[in-house]
Amino acid sequence: MASHEPRLLPQRQLGHFLTSWVRDPMGIGAVAPSSASLAKLMARGLHAGARVVEVGAGTGALTQAVLDAGVLESDLYLVESDERFVEVLESRFPAARTVHGDATWLGRHLDELSGSVDFVISGLPLLLFSDVRKRRLLAAAFRLLGDHGAFHQFTYGGVCPVGRRVLDGLGLGASCLGFAAFNVPPAFVYRFERA
Repeated sequence: MASHEPRLLPQRQLGHFLTSWVRDPMGIGAVAPSSASLAKLMARGLHAGARVVEVGAGTGALTQAVLDAGVLESDLYLVESDERFVEVLESRFPAARTVHGDATWLGRHLDELSGSVDFVISGLPLLLFSDVRKRRLLAAAFRLLGDHGAFHQFTYGGVCPVGRRVLDGLGLGASCLGFAAFNVPPAFVYRFERA
């Protein structure tokens, strides 16, 4: 496993997170950046040589865990809709490709990756998404993912953030990877794969 120097979040960047949350709490969906324990759980199974797309990358709390798992920064694609967060990500992870855009339209942003991605890591507040939006996001993500690719999602609810009807309609299965009890608030991590 490659060793990476952690890129800590300066106070100014934490300020961007809080300002963005106050401006759009439903869009951010979290009151604080993800904890190290949640980030490590989200990166479970990632490895050197994996190609990873992170959606809703925020300030990069999960991104650092992806790098710590051995993924090369040049194999990392970050998708973020908040312009301030895009600037933070570009500053912290200059070798990654950062895309400013809506993650539900992944195909428009990263079409050249179709079928070649190993993992999609999501920090999006899926519990707040309509079924239509969830379906659009997952369909786009699984067009990018290879046959054995997986989509990792955390949620603050005690249940899977995607309902059975949406999963069945897309031919996907869900399993719980674990529980980050010390995150604020505590969070569950789910893995979605082709059934």
